[in-house]
Amino acid sequence: MAEDIVKPLLDPENFNRALIDLDTLPLEDVFEQLRTSLDGLTSEDAKARLTVFGPNKLEEKPENKLLKFLGFMWNPLSWVMEAASIMAIALANGGGEGPDWQDFLGIVCLLLINSTISFIEENNAGNAAAALMAGLALKAKVLRDREWQDMDAAILVPGDISALTGESLPVTKKTGDEVFSGSICKHGEVEAVVIATGVHSFLGKAAHLVDSTYVVGHFQKVLTSIGNFCICCIAVGIVLEIIVMFPIQHRLYRKGINNLLVLLIGGIPIAMPTVLSVTLAIGSHGLSKQGAITKRMTAIEEMAAMDVLCSDKTGTLTLNHLTVESNLVEVFNKNMDKQMIILLAARASRVENQDAIDAAIVNTLGDPKEARANIREIHFMPFNPVDKRTAITYIDSDGKWYRASKGAPEQILNLCQGKNEIARRVHSIIDNFAERGFRSLGVAYQEVPGRTKESTGGPWIFCGLLPLFDPPRHDSADTVRRALNLGVCVKMITGDQLAIAKETGRRLGMGTNMFPASSLLSHDKDGTEILLVDELIEKADGFAGVFPEHKFEIVKILQEKKHVVGMTGDGVNDAPALKKADIGIAVAGSTDAARSAADIVLTEAGLSVIISAVLTSRAVFQRMKNYTIYAVSITIRIVVGFSLLALIWEYDFPPFMVLIIAILNDGTIMTISKDRVKPSPGPDSWKLNEIFATGIVIGTYLALATVLFYWIVVHTSFFETHFHVSSISSNTEKVSSALYLQVSIISQALIFVTRSRYWSFLERPGILLVCAFLVAQLVATLIAVYVHLSFANISGIGWKWAGVVWLYCLIFYVPLDIIKLTVRYILSGDAWNLVFDKKAALTSKKEYYRKDERAGKWHLSHTTLEGLSSADPELVVRRSSSMAEQAWRRAEMARLGELHNWKGHVESVATLKKLDLKGMQGSHSI
Repeated sequence: MAEDIVKPLLDPENFNRALIDLDTLPLEDVFEQLRTSLDGLTSEDAKARLTVFGPNKLEEKPENKLLKFLGFMWNPLSWVMEAASIMAIALANGGGEGPDWQDFLGIVCLLLINSTISFIEENNAGNAAAALMAGLALKAKVLRDREWQDMDAAILVPGDISALTGESLPVTKKTGDEVFSGSICKHGEVEAVVIATGVHSFLGKAAHLVDSTYVVGHFQKVLTSIGNFCICCIAVGIVLEIIVMFPIQHRLYRKGINNLLVLLIGGIPIAMPTVLSVTLAIGSHGLSKQGAITKRMTAIEEMAAMDVLCSDKTGTLTLNHLTVESNLVEVFNKNMDKQMIILLAARASRVENQDAIDAAIVNTLGDPKEARANIREIHFMPFNPVDKRTAITYIDSDGKWYRASKGAPEQILNLCQGKNEIARRVHSIIDNFAERGFRSLGVAYQEVPGRTKESTGGPWIFCGLLPLFDPPRHDSADTVRRALNLGVCVKMITGDQLAIAKETGRRLGMGTNMFPASSLLSHDKDGTEILLVDELIEKADGFAGVFPEHKFEIVKILQEKKHVVGMTGDGVNDAPALKKADIGIAVAGSTDAARSAADIVLTEAGLSVIISAVLTSRAVFQRMKNYTIYAVSITIRIVVGFSLLALIWEYDFPPFMVLIIAILNDGTIMTISKDRVKPSPGPDSWKLNEIFATGIVIGTYLALATVLFYWIVVHTSFFETHFHVSSISSNTEKVSSALYLQVSIISQALIFVTRSRYWSFLERPGILLVCAFLVAQLVATLIAVYVHLSFANISGIGWKWAGVVWLYCLIFYVPLDIIKLTVRYILSGDAWNLVFDKKAALTSKKEYYRKDERAGKWHLSHTTLEGLSSADPELVVRRSSSMAEQAWRRAEMARLGELHNWKGHVESVATLKKLDLKGMQGSHSI
């Protein structure tokens, strides 16, 4: 404390950490150097030291706002636009004409608009993320003002006394040993003095070594692939135009450059990085409102693709509000009654800072204070995974010394005398409890004639068994059903007994095809058993008696089976599995270590939060996927359409008007990040082949529609004859205006096609998107009707021609949905065989066709037990035929649900298989 310290407070002038080896100094000298004591610091001392040494966190590099803004112009797509601006100001300076200042300024404006939007949205997202992460700040138990307090770890300073507590025992530390920041105390309790914080700690120094490391994520790779595809398409178009226009057609230099600028300006999806980043940021913010804080924004993309969720039971599927069923307490000591056994268990519980089990037992008493009434506590041994029990040494009102213990029944039983005589009865009661969904807790006591806490004591006497019940959450059964309908298989991963896991699975409709964790560690020399374990993990509904190494192994094998795996956890020991999983989910109330390892941190309890997050993630992913298809389509339509016009009819479209289209598109496209979309009914991921194929087909169709429009306007009198409009075929400026309006309308209308999964006119878009489209096209129509710009080579075409263009676009809009669904159907796999064999009609639901054959194959694959390879005959013998039948039926329904996701399809196949659908649903429901 400050009043006990005569030496001055630490400061950089009289304390040089680099010159003092605190790691090896005796503990007394460490206190001396740090000007502290066993009583810790006062709040005033700590505040002063915080200003001297800084916060206990890694320093963040100062961010230059200007460089960050300019950074949005430093990517391959922006480079192409910047090259186009150089062409406009430098290469276009020829043919008797000056530099193309209008196009140059237009390109610069387009770049500035996109960079400004990206900068503002990312800055807002960064601020929101910082505010959310502040709620995830690590906590530390610190001795301040002679009292232990929970404080943010960031305000620890050298000289503080901090407590480390935890579970299991990997490394032994004793007084005087050094403990690194980021270490976890697995077993026991210790008080430590802080000797370094922030970047001066070992962890901080290590972080500096990797501070400059940059890892390209999957999302960035996808973005790069799409960008490169668009750039390659433009490059092909430019090369083709250069080869034809100059050596063959002998076009004028300036007009040739203008045609190249049209491809560069119109073909590059310059808004793509902005749209996708903003969509992710808004999605992350939406998840936080639902109680899921995203630590890594690209985890949204992986959440959308998740098809297996490994969920812990306690606190996620159940309430984690344990209750003791007092009437069912089993008494083994004839000298005690049920209330005395509960009282002994309460004495062996922490009264303060209780965990769930301690709280349940203490609250069973009429008054929680009874747990320590008429006794004096001498020593308390906290729970740890090694001993799996707690114990208290105390003196009763008569002055006699006793020791009481509660914990895992097996551990308590092994302590007691005469265990062989009562073991059979104990195990029978435990099994009976488990079958009813109860956990068991053993209680024992001993006399301590040595009258010291270190004394071994007399023989332990087994007193009784307490049944603990953790009821399922009211929404868990419905949530599990929703997850199955969404194509997400929920597997229960619990440390409880197998019987409890099965009973919980039965209540929640998850199935009872569950196995003990010991089945995961079987290995044969020939690898047969290993193969069986792999399939077992994939087919099982869950595992019981699970330890951390089992969780890690389960995630690893599921990933090897090409599943996208989500894993929930809350403890220190869950951290490896959370880190290994594609989506690590730290549940509400989880430890700092679990939250650090997770990708998503939940602020609300229950499985329903996760399923809601899955739906939100799929909606976000759907928006991004919709835009990428749109971007590829526009690139293809610009490259193909204007290349054909330039090479067939030597028509030169003004590049300035392409700039106007791009600028108006930007405003509309930005609203797609908040568009109303229907989440995918199943797990979704980036399918670049589908994106490119759909974009190529739709883009080519739109290009041909533009080419046809030009041919009708210039080379026929169709519109003049049928719509009584004046001819504009000889007026290139009016032709350019009409063509500009047609390209603008159909390009933006394409958004409504790509944003919908099926028929665009049946899926209502967001009001913001509709308003943006109407405003942009009103502006485009007014430009085409009234504006005359000689440098842009356009002139007003009047309202009649504008009406004709709108009607033409509406007619060619209708087939877009059919084209989209046809491409998706063709890409689904067996489409060509189906068409030629005449076995199915055209449908947009790709999983519907050949359902009988699929169901038959699945039936064949499950002729062995639970769909597993029948490699070990003894394994088959050990399991009953009734369990095999139930497992097969459960796997059948789960598979059908995952394949089809539509209730009617499931029912039809269930009928085909002669399955009692209602009966099975009833047998797996509460």
